[in-house]
Formats: sequence, structure tokens, C-alpha cells
Amino acid sequence: MTTLRGTARHAPAPALHRPAAGERDARPDGRTATLRRVIAGQLGRELATFAVIGLVSTVAYAVLYLLLRVATGPTTANALALVATAIANTAANRRLTFGVLDGRSMVRDQVGGLVALAFALAITTASVSMLGALAPRAGQMVELAVLVVANALATIARFVLLRSWIAADRRRAFASAPPSLNPQE
Repeated sequence: MTTLRGTARHAPAPALHRPAAGERDARPDGRTATLRRVIAGQLGRELATFAVIGLVSTVAYAVLYLLLRVATGPTTANALALVATAIANTAANRRLTFGVLDGRSMVRDQVGGLVALAFALAITTASVSMLGALAPRAGQMVELAVLVVANALATIARFVLLRSWIAADRRRAFASAPPSLNPQE
């Protein structure tokens, strides 16, 4: 939604349409059911985009981890690689996955990304620490494999958190748009 200068600028919302015959809606203008359909339709696209960004971020993380691991221990290498990739990951997801094009909520969204990072860091640090206790002679590739699996689990939580945090602004803007934006009216 593009508005006057100084207000939120988001990717254009899909065209609204009226509920099908016999379909009930909570609002007289029919927008509640429409909003649910639009959000559900976006979920598949968001998951696919999030997965691609996650794959690129995971490759960058793995390369950084292996480079840092030469000079540091696994916990430090993990933390540095996660922090280095988290900000770019959040920025890419904000723009490409959730369609936020303005800079107004960027700091708040990055804070949400850092909360997700803290969660990922806790999971991955616990995983690499447990590996060190259970298999102290495990090689760097085993460490990396354990960390990639731990990051995959953290990614699920990251998607849910970022979708609720970042995309909430877009959903609120769409829900509060005047009914006159409906081209079928």
C-alpha cells in the first residue's frame, strides 16, 4: 500500500473480491473473509521465499563458520557466523518474503530478527555443547552438520516469529484500508 510521504509503504495488496454466494462474513463489507483468503494465499509464497533466503543464509553461515572455526572454538565461530548472517537474512525476508518496502519499521523488525537470532543461538549453542560433551573428538564437519540441523529447527521458529512480527504491519494496513479500495464495488 502506497500512501502519502511519511507513512507506511508496503507492496500492493491483491485485489479484493466479495465472498462467494452463501459464504458468511463477520463484517458487512465482506472484508474479513477476503482478508483470511489473501493471507492464506500468501502463506505458500512466503514459505517458498523464506526457504530460498534461508538456504542462501545457511550456505553463507556454513562458509563463515568453517572460516571462523580455524581461528576460534565452535561456540564462538557459531555465534559470530549467526550474527553476521542474521541482519542480512532479516532484511531480505522483510523485503522479499513479507513485502515491506519502507524503512519506517526497519529497526523494530531488526529487533524481531535479533530475538529470533537469540533463540537460534540458544539452540545451536546447546547443540554444539552437547556434541562436545557426547563426542569430544567429533570433527568440524560433524559439528557443522549438527549446527545445520539445529539451525533448521530454529528456522521454523524464526519464520513464525518474523511472520507475526514483520507481516503484522502489512496485515493491519490491509485490514484497515477503506472498503473503497475494492475494485468490484
